[in-house]
Amino acid sequence: MAPPSWLIVRNSDVLIDVHAQPGAKRSAIVGEHGGRLKIAIASPPVDGKANSALIAFLAKTLSVSKSSIEIVNGETSRQKRFLIKQMTESECLNKIFGAL
Repeated sequence: MAPPSWLIVRNSDVLIDVHAQPGAKRSAIVGEHGGRLKIAIASPPVDGKANSALIAFLAKTLSVSKSSIEIVNGETSRQKRFLIKQMTESECLNKIFGAL
């Protein structure tokens, strides 16, 4: 089975394309939006708080440290790309689909 369009494998890392929805009632993965993984975040999009909350949410969901996650693209946009270091495609998908 081919990986979803929002997941890109690069060597021993994965890239995840995310559509962020800041200011939600609770943080959760809510599905797909425009070929990206849609994540609702309970933090407002002010002073980088939503980005920090997204990194913390992804770290918890994927069971990795926050330092293993970095924003590659879209720091000030809802459309973001995250690099998750030292994670395989199957590990990532199992953790994400387990969170749905």
